[in-house]
Amino acid sequence: MKFLLRLLTWWNGQTLGTQIFTARKGVKVGKDDQGNTFYQTRDGKRRWVIYNGEIEASRIGPDWHGWLHFTWDEPPSKVALARKPWEKPHQENLTGTAMAYAPAGSLRQAHPADRRDYEAWSPE
Repeated sequence: MKFLLRLLTWWNGQTLGTQIFTARKGVKVGKDDQGNTFYQTRDGKRRWVIYNGEIEASRIGPDWHGWLHFTWDEPPSKVALARKPWEKPHQENLTGTAMAYAPAGSLRQAHPADRRDYEAWSPE
């Protein structure tokens, strides 16, 4: 069943074609803290990622994203980015999940705050 899912779908990890291409032409460069594995061709002209779990581009941190898009040549597994003390750790996009931001007064909150600054319109 797992083989059939990999053969027919792309959202359940790497497809069979990607796995064959990676085995033939890929050189493993490193892994990030979420378990995603990064590869490049032997000549360094192509770079790609095999996701660990759900395929969501926002799960890749800024250091690996920069390497994937040829912003810098050395992968973060060899040269780590200098972090500022005020920087927060990378967090994936939470839109559409239960952990997404909901401002005060939002209907998505468990106990919405009373809106004393709002007066409903009624026709005269």
